[in-house]
Amino acid sequence: MASTTREKFVSFINNRWLVFVAAMWIQSCAGIGYLFGSISPVIKSSLNYNQKELSRLGVAKDLGDSVGFIAGTLSEILPLWAALLVGAVQNLIGYGWVWLIVTGRAPILPLWAMCVLIFVGNNGETYFNTGALVSGVQNFPKSRGPVVGILKGFAGLGGAIISQIYTMIHSSNPASLILMVAVTPAVVVVCLMFFIRPVGGHKQIRPTDGASFTFIYGVCLLLAAYLMSVMLIQDLVVVSHNVITVFTIVLFVILVVPILVPIMTSFFTETNEPDDTIEEPLVPKREDQEPGLQTPDLILSEVEDEKPKDVDLLPASERHKRIAHLQAQLMQAAAEGAVRVNRRRGPHRGEDFTLTQALVKADFWLIFFSLLLGSGSGLTVIDNLGQMSQSLGYDNTHVLVSMISIWNFLGRIGGGYFSELVVRFDISESQKSSVLCSVLILI
Repeated sequence: MASTTREKFVSFINNRWLVFVAAMWIQSCAGIGYLFGSISPVIKSSLNYNQKELSRLGVAKDLGDSVGFIAGTLSEILPLWAALLVGAVQNLIGYGWVWLIVTGRAPILPLWAMCVLIFVGNNGETYFNTGALVSGVQNFPKSRGPVVGILKGFAGLGGAIISQIYTMIHSSNPASLILMVAVTPAVVVVCLMFFIRPVGGHKQIRPTDGASFTFIYGVCLLLAAYLMSVMLIQDLVVVSHNVITVFTIVLFVILVVPILVPIMTSFFTETNEPDDTIEEPLVPKREDQEPGLQTPDLILSEVEDEKPKDVDLLPASERHKRIAHLQAQLMQAAAEGAVRVNRRRGPHRGEDFTLTQALVKADFWLIFFSLLLGSGSGLTVIDNLGQMSQSLGYDNTHVLVSMISIWNFLGRIGGGYFSELVVRFDISESQKSSVLCSVLILI
């Protein structure tokens, strides 16, 4: 009996769902950049900045949130917990120093130095994102869309969660929100960083995984609806501090509920049956490879080079036949020595790329410029939300920041969910890309 309990506990510690839930909790306090609209008014008034100077701080914040290659590089040479620790230290030092300056506990620094502090503090968020996403993708290789969508969604929700905690604390000093931004993510990450790691999740697939994802999605929708309701009630109705405290406690309960998934799969599911878990490949099977056809990687590379450009526009069944026929021809020609098969020049889509390999791919630059040109408008609104609300005579900027965080959360969750549906459609790659782009634009 004791040995069985110990085995189940070990299974719980190494459960990929536990890693996923811990990553969700880390991400729920990783969206500190979205709180800039709430902390910028106190920075502006305390340091006598004008709007132009405050905008420069916003640019430094956005750069810190965007320069993630340092975190990605460190995650390749350090364990994920060490990379998370680096991010926590950066967050604490950057925003902690800003808090000391704003409250008069440290001498005022020039604007460029303040930009450096904001950059360093917000750059810590990239380490949280990298650790959470890397572990999630490695542990759920065939459910990358839902995993990335949920984790990035919780990062967007962090502003609303920290704002609610700040409302419960009921501090009379508005600069205390900067202290929360500095301390809260660092404490949470230090407590959970050893759970964020690859645990061989591709060997832990269960028939109940679909129900587990449905449960997580349900919790996400409940969390968004609850936060929206709480924010509206607190803004429209005068409520006592005790009621606000109850609201915050219920919020924490909802955040803890996902832990039921790893508990149920570890302690209340029999894992001794051979069909209970199925191993899934770390790299999904290429759709242009027929079942049972064992084609060497070299032939796959030749197929990519030799197939006509209009093949991807054909229906799936016809596309599979054409590609299979081309594979057979290439294999026969290679066996007879009629053609010389070139060596593979790099990984295919869906496989792991090094930075050097990615930099020479058109897909990388397409994604890069899409993000560069498409995300600026939203960041501009978020950075200047505090000043926009004050110019309209609205003093409580926390509610507006929370609303943006909640809708950001729902958009990212929906993006991950619908992207997974799109990639499972039996349509061509170009059609998938068109549908996916349309869904993302609508979201």
